[in-house]
Amino acid sequence: MPRRSAIMRAMRTIGIVGGLSWEATALYYRLMNEGAARALGPGHNARSVIWTVEFPKVLALAEADRWDAVAEILADAARRLQAAGADIVLLAANTAHLVADAVAAQIDVPLLHIADAVGEAARGGGFRRLGLLGTRFTLEAPIFPERLAQRFGLESLVPEAETRRDLHGIITGELTQGRIEAASRQRCLGMIDGLRDRGAEAVVLACTELPLLLRPEDSTVALLDSTALHVEAALRFALEG
Repeated sequence: MPRRSAIMRAMRTIGIVGGLSWEATALYYRLMNEGAARALGPGHNARSVIWTVEFPKVLALAEADRWDAVAEILADAARRLQAAGADIVLLAANTAHLVADAVAAQIDVPLLHIADAVGEAARGGGFRRLGLLGTRFTLEAPIFPERLAQRFGLESLVPEAETRRDLHGIITGELTQGRIEAASRQRCLGMIDGLRDRGAEAVVLACTELPLLLRPEDSTVALLDSTALHVEAALRFALEG
């Protein structure tokens, strides 16, 4: 077995497009380094670089349906990460994956798609029908449903329109600003129960900030944390060396 010092020399560099929101980026960074310490021993970090974009600007463009402009901002960040030595790029937000293909086309290193990490975990857990929770952008776009169906044979369920709007407000108005409200937790747990009643075998937290609010022990079905799964997949890639 190689010595840890040799593993660290060979470890690939993870590039993170952050700021979508900074709360989510901080969660990515913590999970990534906690995972590296479990794999390599206490005190070890993941080799990484982060480029932070301006969240209010990106959110305003998304709200205006200016996804071409969002793609250019994120592609610029990804190119900067590659120039800084990143061997793989992560968009540290589920919604950002609306433009993942456009961003991936602008770089020469892999872009690890968050839905692929979720699909692998769901299939490995024996789940076939998944409920999805996330921003209105994520739930009304093919980021998850089409990719999960085409690549993993999984069916996806989303909340009704009014519930989607309520959830979007909780995410953008509270969680991205670091506000954790008990009433919002209860509303989201009710959304999970609604998806379960429609046949969901597990629910995907398809928003990077949702794990800040929802805990597995509070849910009546299994929760698939897209953030944690994204980080785990990135670490596997990095540690292959």
